[in-house]
Amino acid sequence: MNLNLVGDFAIALFIGALMGVEREKRIAEKGFGVGGLRTFVLLAEAGAVAAWLTTELNTPWVFPAVLAAVSAMVLGGYLLQARSHPDAVGLTTEVAAVVTFLLGGVTLFGHREIAVALGILNSPSALLAYRTPLHTLVGRIGQEDLYAALKLLIATFIVLPLLPDRTIDPWGAVNPYKAWWLVILISGLSLLGYVAMRWLGPDRGTAATGLFGGLVSSTAVSLSFARESRDAAAASRGAGPLAAGVALAWAVMFVRVLVAIAVVHRPLLKDLAAPMGAMLAVCLAAAAMLMRGGRKDGAAGRDVPLKNPFSLQSAIKFAAFFTAVLLVVRAVQSVAPGRGVYAVAALAGLTDVDAITLSMAQMARDAGMLHAAAVAIVIAVVANTIVKCGIVVALGSRPLKTRVAALTVFLLAVAAAAVRLLPSVAPAPGP
Repeated sequence: MNLNLVGDFAIALFIGALMGVEREKRIAEKGFGVGGLRTFVLLAEAGAVAAWLTTELNTPWVFPAVLAAVSAMVLGGYLLQARSHPDAVGLTTEVAAVVTFLLGGVTLFGHREIAVALGILNSPSALLAYRTPLHTLVGRIGQEDLYAALKLLIATFIVLPLLPDRTIDPWGAVNPYKAWWLVILISGLSLLGYVAMRWLGPDRGTAATGLFGGLVSSTAVSLSFARESRDAAAASRGAGPLAAGVALAWAVMFVRVLVAIAVVHRPLLKDLAAPMGAMLAVCLAAAAMLMRGGRKDGAAGRDVPLKNPFSLQSAIKFAAFFTAVLLVVRAVQSVAPGRGVYAVAALAGLTDVDAITLSMAQMARDAGMLHAAAVAIVIAVVANTIVKCGIVVALGSRPLKTRVAALTVFLLAVAAAAVRLLPSVAPAPGP
């Protein structure tokens, strides 16, 4: 007896039972349905037998023919149900029936692990469990969000393959393919935070708002919380939770930097682990203390006005800014190495950390200047932190600005101490 074959058939029957058990309950509740537990087990068995016959008889047409027959029966059942119960018609059971047949076939074609994983993920029970949150998320997605997602797909799968994967400038610095790929990376991280914000909604707490809002824009979170702190209701609740949300948004910036470095030039992480890790730990510790010290009702959610972070226009602008920063860095590196690069990093960090981070990582990869790149990234992060602190100080309430200013001073001290501990030897100062 072929035990492997028996095991494959057993797995196929298990997938059928997994897909059919919830449908059986639905039939018991509604009193009607296309198929229940036994039907789905038979569908998985049919798929397994059809796949086995296709392999044994070496006749490729067997499986498609049985699939066509099963699809016709499922379609017939759907039409009968639609005629008798026109107000309770859906396609979930019908599609699940065809999927069950296919998964039974996948099992006998030698891919049992994939079949089991897909059976678990696509079982009606799992889909039913996530139906409410999925519908909630879809309800929060607007037309603009759909267009932005489509544009991101266009930028990834249409624009990217058309770009030349070679340098096009005399200095060998600008590679259009790699530059656009980095744009997609940063946009993807921002889009991840935006989707999380739309999923959670503003009522999930200041901490969640700061955490996921920081993936989109820590500057926007700082600005929104600063304005919120001046409202009478927010002032009565205390500034601790708002300051904690700002600290968490800033912490996300350090994580974004580390992720970008890991993708572009992983060896640079050795030099950046100490300063970025130290500042990240400071922000997380400050957020924990501020949340603990704030009043309980101060943890209410904040509706941070965040737009979908991806558009082709913003992507092109970021690519242009990244290219400009990269060229300036190369020019300064040749004319005034050392501190000249640091000055560029400080200026670029006033508006955007991602571009200078990617530029420095690419410089470290091409020229091997790990220490200079690490110090420049820290300078850019510090400059950006000072700008966000200035926004809070200018627009926030006195309690909020006091807490954020203290956090900023502590971050600057930690960054300065961590930079001094970098293992590499610093480059000679420029003229």
